[in-house]
Amino acid sequence: MSLVLAVFSGCTNDTGKTSGELTKVRLCEVVHSIFYAPQYVAINEGFFKEEGLDIELTTGQGADKVMTALLSNAADIGLAGPEATVYVYNQKKQDYVINFAQLTKKDGSFLVGRNQEPEFEWENLKGKTIIGGRPGGVPEMVLEYVLKKHGLTPGKDVNIITNLQFTATAGAFKGGTGDYVALFEPTASLMEKEKAGYVVASLGQSSGEIPYTVYMAQNSFMEKNPEVIQKFTNALYKAQLWVANHSPQEIASSIQPFFPDTDLDLLAAVIERYKSQDTWNTNPVMDNQAFNYLQEIIQVAGELDKPVEPNVLITHEYAEKTVISKK
Repeated sequence: MSLVLAVFSGCTNDTGKTSGELTKVRLCEVVHSIFYAPQYVAINEGFFKEEGLDIELTTGQGADKVMTALLSNAADIGLAGPEATVYVYNQKKQDYVINFAQLTKKDGSFLVGRNQEPEFEWENLKGKTIIGGRPGGVPEMVLEYVLKKHGLTPGKDVNIITNLQFTATAGAFKGGTGDYVALFEPTASLMEKEKAGYVVASLGQSSGEIPYTVYMAQNSFMEKNPEVIQKFTNALYKAQLWVANHSPQEIASSIQPFFPDTDLDLLAAVIERYKSQDTWNTNPVMDNQAFNYLQEIIQVAGELDKPVEPNVLITHEYAEKTVISKK
């Protein structure tokens, strides 16, 4: 298995051939997370190389950083939430960014409480305090949308703490702040392992299907490099099928080189939880209706005035072609 991992450094090399006659593709992911397991499978199982691509992976640490990398030609392809493409388009950017393949279809965060609650109901949160996410971020918007769906008004019926850094929320909860906390993996599973908290609900299951993280590129890059986009999508689809047909333990073994400090059993447990809630797409095709649903969530949160027609920001050409070719 091969491993290509780098820290985002704003490199500006053009896409080109490497010494092995592979085409180098600079991929910038929003964060480094088990949530994106199929991507790491595609790299470590050699699916990108089978398509003639050499992936140079960097981590942007935020959708805004991914978008900056794409717009400044510091990256060729980005992995982030498609809401970032909506914001850029609404800023009237001439060379805007297009979504071409989907990786995850559910929110990846979980509501963690101080006690096990096998009979948990969202309505029970009335009068409680939740440590949430960053205001305007999709995790926080999804949390508030789910609360509203269950008749709870954030800030009135439920107090939500949104002024903590992403990396500080778990520590604050363990220190006694709040009744619940919204956490991503593997932090949620680590909390259970330490008996410091217990997963009581999945934000992904409660909110439903949305295009949570997708692959995107500038319109100009796609026009100049259609074969790269197609090969990238082909490799992704191979990985999606591989993940769908392999056990959490096998997937954990495949991606562990990307998470050397994470115990293999914990990796497998996280992957099993993600698989059980149908987190990952089994093909790269984006759904227009789900994209509109995401825009509805953002509108309800007051972060979007005007939604964008899906076909303006989504191209189905590459994903549909790769799925048809595998039938």
